[in-house]
Amino acid sequence: MRLQLLNPSIKAMVVLVSVVLLAFVFDPLTPLLYLSFTVLITFLFGKVGMKKWCIRFVPFFIIAFGYVWTTTIFSNPPSNTSFVTYAKLGPFEITDYGLNTGLALGLRVLCFAALSLMFILTTDTTKFMLSLIQQCKLPPKLAYGILAGYQFLPLLKDEFTIIRNAHRIRGVHWEKGIKGRIQLLKKYTIPLLASAIRKAERTAIAMESKGFTGSRDRTFYHELKVSGKDMLFFLLMVGIFIISKYVSETI
Repeated sequence: MRLQLLNPSIKAMVVLVSVVLLAFVFDPLTPLLYLSFTVLITFLFGKVGMKKWCIRFVPFFIIAFGYVWTTTIFSNPPSNTSFVTYAKLGPFEITDYGLNTGLALGLRVLCFAALSLMFILTTDTTKFMLSLIQQCKLPPKLAYGILAGYQFLPLLKDEFTIIRNAHRIRGVHWEKGIKGRIQLLKKYTIPLLASAIRKAERTAIAMESKGFTGSRDRTFYHELKVSGKDMLFFLLMVGIFIISKYVSETI
């Protein structure tokens, strides 16, 4: 089972359902187990490069660490809750309640990140939009508009580089400070917006000339369907969560 071959809408549904289920979990062991299985499935069935995955995962790890230490130090256990104090540093008190709460929040963030990376790194953008149209009944005008805008992003980056190099060749010098930054933003924004409008107009004319009307009653060159493997993947991820929750409650 390759994650790249699964229906993108089913993968998106797996991510959404998993996020909702994890939102109601307040113990650290359940998200830890689910995170481990999610990462394992990503590498086994997604064929994702470890270096590529780690580079994108590190920022979320830093955010999760921030959740852990702030919640651990600044937690305020309810008056009717029994807790164990591990250390006390002036006004700050580290308790088992604060540590468990911080770990639960941090690991939940890491689970969200791992699920998102599993979807992003194993999903083709075009197939995802086609799946939203065919399986989720998204209006074709909206879907193709989003897809066209997504395809414009690299072009805008190239346009920005061209404009910047043109300014350097002509010896344009900018003032330093806030005034210079405002001038720089203005000089770059207007040409980029003009270029984006021209490209959008050309794209609209090209789509209209090819008979695109936005109607749902149309054929597709690539028809995506929901197969047994897609449902198996959905049940597998939900089953892993149930098992993780069960193990957490029995230990």
